[in-house]
Amino acid sequence: MTPPNLKTFSDSKIQIPSRKLLPNLPYYSILMLWAFLTVIVFVWVVGSSFKTNKEVFKEPWALPSTPLTAGAANYLKAWEVSHMQVYFMNSVMVVIASVLIVVIVSAPAAYVLSRIPFLGNEPITYYFIAGMGLPFQLILVPLFVLLNKMSLINTLQGLILAYVGVSIPFTVLLLTGFFKTLPVDLEDAAAIDGCNDFEIFWRVMMPLGAPGLITAAIFNFISIWNEYLLAMLLINTDKLRTLPLGVMNIRYSMQYTADWSALFAAVVIVIIPNFLLYIFLSDRLISGLTLGASK
Repeated sequence: MTPPNLKTFSDSKIQIPSRKLLPNLPYYSILMLWAFLTVIVFVWVVGSSFKTNKEVFKEPWALPSTPLTAGAANYLKAWEVSHMQVYFMNSVMVVIASVLIVVIVSAPAAYVLSRIPFLGNEPITYYFIAGMGLPFQLILVPLFVLLNKMSLINTLQGLILAYVGVSIPFTVLLLTGFFKTLPVDLEDAAAIDGCNDFEIFWRVMMPLGAPGLITAAIFNFISIWNEYLLAMLLINTDKLRTLPLGVMNIRYSMQYTADWSALFAAVVIVIIPNFLLYIFLSDRLISGLTLGASK
């Protein structure tokens, strides 16, 4: 004999997903459309980098006829003739130095703010929050004046210092949320074993905080690698330009040479590091968005 409520239970089980899906359907549709357009543009840019200029204008949506020959010529021209190798090395040096300094400075500050109660803890935390809320454009003029007085205008050292200054507030708050999730018992056990405060931080909390440090480094890498406004303000020599400035320089030269296929190749060179990060470290990026959420 079939239970009388079996059909009712089955129907309600089937209706549960639709009840959750229908209210969010507009949001899912927008996200799917955005993802589709992003993929289309990305594929078109990569495909255009393997075409000749004639193919770019005559058949913009067709597959390249000679991808190996045209692609090799375009990337070689973008890398050597347009000095992309110089811009690439400048970006690598600036990004690596900036990220290392930001993480080294922010990790101890975040640990102290999250684990050690002291007078002024909350005001200092709010100070970092205020640093994130300050509009970036407001600091351009005073930052330029300050670096000019320090003779750091048109130097990679000055650009690194500027990136470190603007990246510390976000990194400190990100790591503060992560350090708060670590168990207090480990600190107590290390203190019983005779470790001082610095040893607890260095030997216990830093290894445990490695996922948070990696996530902070990834976010800072992406933001600094693609940054344009500060680099444009502080760098005015061609040999010191970073990749975003180099691509814009190639873009301006296109007005006279019309070599758009080489420009697409230069854009792909800029995209590749970010693309590889998202492929191999996407889990870290997603987990970084929820650091400290349990608190």
